[in-house]
Amino acid sequence: MELLPTIWFVAIAVLWTGYLFLEGFDLGVGMLMKLFARNNTDRRVLLNTIGPVWDGNEVWLLTAAGATFAAFPLWYASLFSTLYVPLLLVLVALIFRAVAFEYRGKVDTEKWRNNWDWAIAIGSFVAAFGIGAALALTTTGLPIDANGDRSGGPLSWFSWHALLGGFGVVAFALVHALAFLALKTDGDVRHRARSWFVRLLPLAVLPMLGWMVAVQFLSGKPWTWVLVAAAAVAVGIAWRAAKAGSEGMAFGATGAFVLCATASIFGAAFPVVIPSTIDPAFDLTISNASSSDYTLGLMSIVAAFGLPLVIAYQAWTYWVFRRRVSAAHIPEAHGFLPAIASKVLAGDKGPESPRSGA
Repeated sequence: MELLPTIWFVAIAVLWTGYLFLEGFDLGVGMLMKLFARNNTDRRVLLNTIGPVWDGNEVWLLTAAGATFAAFPLWYASLFSTLYVPLLLVLVALIFRAVAFEYRGKVDTEKWRNNWDWAIAIGSFVAAFGIGAALALTTTGLPIDANGDRSGGPLSWFSWHALLGGFGVVAFALVHALAFLALKTDGDVRHRARSWFVRLLPLAVLPMLGWMVAVQFLSGKPWTWVLVAAAAVAVGIAWRAAKAGSEGMAFGATGAFVLCATASIFGAAFPVVIPSTIDPAFDLTISNASSSDYTLGLMSIVAAFGLPLVIAYQAWTYWVFRRRVSAAHIPEAHGFLPAIASKVLAGDKGPESPRSGA
């Protein structure tokens, strides 16, 4: 088996693990804006927990997609062309979500905030579902032919595997976000988040566990079945830790769960990057979908310097903003006016223009 393609397959799996761990909880917080928060103060507490980090978390998505494009161009081309419709919806959802974060507090009216809250919640749901469906399909199979092209219409990819992966990531994001809120907030939000986490965790992990088991039955190996068992153990640890009030351990255990889940899924799929549901002879593997050894070697050198820097600045960001957030830290809501509008309302029209012919 080729060394460099194997290394980059593992690297891409690691990038997706980082994305699901970090972006998972802030997508979940976005969905909880409408499912969990009771009032505007609660919603502002939720937003302040992810405000300093959500855009940095999305770097992992961009890096995973970019690494796939550079290291396995045929994998990238087949995946993104076959799933053009759902991935386009994911992009639109992420754009609306990002805009909503910035615009929500610009006008102090209930209707304005409510519209942007829905944009955050729906955008987070669509993004989580679309990413989960795409990852599930790249590990269970897509209708691609000998050239790696989609066979069938724009919805030919739709299957129960897509639903399983989509709802698996959505449900995981929700409970991961509850664990994060219990760790990152104080007061009523903290206690309710821990209570919700204890109640929902056993059911919320079932779709992702189902995805894991489905992949194991398709192409599992003995060691990947061990990881499935380890993921189940991590769920038990998270539940007991949350019930005992150990919020840091509960959050870490949900992270261990997603680590075991992605390792078992990608490990079972290896060395196939996209199985073909038309004919196994059309499968894309790390051998026939990868770039040249020169390209992979150059990428490895760049990644050896770049990846530690990304990890270091994100770790520093989380350390700086490590303190808990509570309703007591939230100032009174107020409207926002651009500087030019403020001057007009104050009657300041600025310097008069010079008169000609004076």
